[in-house]
Formats: sequence, structure tokens, C-alpha cells
Amino acid sequence: MVNINYRDPKPLYEQVKEGFRRLIVSGVFGENGKLPSVRELAAELAINPNTIQRAYRELESEGYIYSISGKGSFVSERKELNELSRNRLLSRFDALVSELGLEGVFGDELCRRIKEVEQR
Repeated sequence: MVNINYRDPKPLYEQVKEGFRRLIVSGVFGENGKLPSVRELAAELAINPNTIQRAYRELESEGYIYSISGKGSFVSERKELNELSRNRLLSRFDALVSELGLEGVFGDELCRRIKEVEQR
């Protein structure tokens, strides 16, 4: 399910969050699918339940999951997830294009690289 790397400098809650985000976007957890409870996952990963709770809280604030009091956490609808994922990736792309511009990489070279990636 979700793997924790204790040597990774990334905080544990971020590793959990990213792991679940990948599982959700890739469709491992279907629309409205129930996620493991905080206690179950904390026991499985041998980490503090507060760490899991923080990851779930951030996933919920980003729109990937929703919670029902007393029932648990569930995956949001696919349409919303696709839009969230697309916007997040485009935002990262925009930042990278800006950074490449500072390095002297501009339009023609960027277009050529994008076409190369599309052909792969």
C-alpha cells in the first residue's frame, strides 16, 4: 500500500500523503472507496496516528478525500480528482518553465522537448 522510507528527509506525513495521492489518482482506490482507518494504518505502518491524521487532513483540504464523521475517509469523485491533479501538474509545469527561462531555455527548445516526450 503506502511505503515509508525513514531515510527520506521528507516528513512521514508527506510520504503518507503522497503515497495515498498516487494510489487515488492511479485508481487503486475507486471513487467513494473507503480508506483504511487512522488507527489501522498507524498500526500497519508503525507510526503515530497523529501522523496519519495530518496526512488525511491535508488530502481532504486538497480535495482528494472527504470524511464522514463516525464512518471514515473516502475518495472524492473522479471528475474532481482529475481536475485537481491536472491543475497541480500544470502549476508544477509553469514553475519549471519559469525556472528553465532563467537558465536560458525558451520556447523553441521547450516545444521540441515536449514533442519528443509525446512521441515516447
